[in-house]
Amino acid sequence: MRGKAGLVVGLAVGYVLGARAGRERYEQIKGLWLKVWELEPVQTQVGKAKEFAKTSAMALPSTLWDSAVKVGKAASSKGTPGQRLDAAIKTAKDSADDVEKAAETSAKAVKDGAEEAVEDSEA
Repeated sequence: MRGKAGLVVGLAVGYVLGARAGRERYEQIKGLWLKVWELEPVQTQVGKAKEFAKTSAMALPSTLWDSAVKVGKAASSKGTPGQRLDAAIKTAKDSADDVEKAAETSAKAVKDGAEEAVEDSEA
């Protein structure tokens, strides 16, 4: 209960202070934020983040999805329930290697990206 009361008090204080600051202060803060956002170093990092998202770091989600689809197809294939279960288990085991490789690739890409970002920030 104490945490909820503190949250309500915090929200009320924030509202009052925000209302006193008014729209003018909001616009001032927004303008400063936009200036920072448009700085060349910030946009450079944004570009790197966008490129990173398109690279091998995204290999894991697509591999997971592909593997799930394969298992689903195997489970809904023709045959007895036991045969379908066996096919789904076999497909899942086969897909596990693909997922492991994709996870390793993604982890390496994340590590390399983080190291590059640290190097850029130190330069």
